[in-house]
Amino acid sequence: MLRSKKDGKRTVGMLAALLLVLALALAACGGNNNAGENSGANSNGGAAAGSNGAAGETNGGAAESGADQGEAAAPQERTLTDALGNEVTIPANPQRIIASYLEDHLLTLGVVPVAQWSVPNGVQDYLQPAGLEGVPTISYNLPPEEVASFNPDLLIIGSESLVQNDLYSQYSKIAPTFVLGDQIANDWRAALSKIGEVLGKEEEAKAALEAYDQKVQETKAKLEGKLEGKSIAILWLTAKQFYMVDTKTASGAVVFGDLGVNPPNVYTEIPEENRASWNPISLEKLSELTADYIFLVNYEEGQTDSLIESDLWKTIPAVKAGHVYEMDKNRSWLYSGAIAGQLVLEDIERVLGE
Repeated sequence: MLRSKKDGKRTVGMLAALLLVLALALAACGGNNNAGENSGANSNGGAAAGSNGAAGETNGGAAESGADQGEAAAPQERTLTDALGNEVTIPANPQRIIASYLEDHLLTLGVVPVAQWSVPNGVQDYLQPAGLEGVPTISYNLPPEEVASFNPDLLIIGSESLVQNDLYSQYSKIAPTFVLGDQIANDWRAALSKIGEVLGKEEEAKAALEAYDQKVQETKAKLEGKLEGKSIAILWLTAKQFYMVDTKTASGAVVFGDLGVNPPNVYTEIPEENRASWNPISLEKLSELTADYIFLVNYEEGQTDSLIESDLWKTIPAVKAGHVYEMDKNRSWLYSGAIAGQLVLEDIERVLGE
């Protein structure tokens, strides 16, 4: 049958329209895959990449829905209020974060900072194998010019004292600056949760806290029967001066809080209002120590020789019983955080679980 020219034009038009629909469908599928890959590459962790990748694999009529899911999962710029009442705009996907002395929390969340806290005599040694090895250092007091040299896209500050004297204004001109505040910064669980909120990693923070609590229970089970009725003293020795680590500080919070071990007499004799994170104590007072176990954090090699050979030291019951365990300064006994706490638990299991 012969077709008229009018019929031929209609056929060509229909074919062209069909080809256009097919081209758009292919472009949509391709766009979903690219969106998934790009979002994953920009993420601090791997979860976003996995989620968007799944959306990219959606086929046929669900392709448009998959694209919408990919867009919904992508990080978004947010505005949060910090401890000082500042409205801080948090970048959608910060890549160059400075969170000085808060690195334990960052690493727990799978984030490596662009610079790490340091003092003249070192860094947080226990965090080096956890992800900080090779990361450039920044001075503990965060000089603005030094901060600017790292071109950060987000600053997270712990204590309010670090942003006094117009420092907050100077920092905020460099990058968005979020201050946790002392109340949160001094509670590592609260600090981890808040940083998780700031970085959009609330679920990771929650999972880390649950994993830590599980580790505490496992340690208690392994040491069952070995800590009941016993007491532990945690001593820090530096510059030939002994300090007692307080019950709410660093390893003290792990031993006395998480594990529920009783503090010895010299701890309880200090009035609550006079307590500090590190309580200085003389060798003469230590001779009255009734602790069953002593964990000694030795910060300087060779400094213990004359002290542990003294007659006063030898009169301490735990010393007589051979229950003094020296912890290297590279361990985490003077720090707080999920990583620090877990390492302390591992040390206690190792020396008391035998």
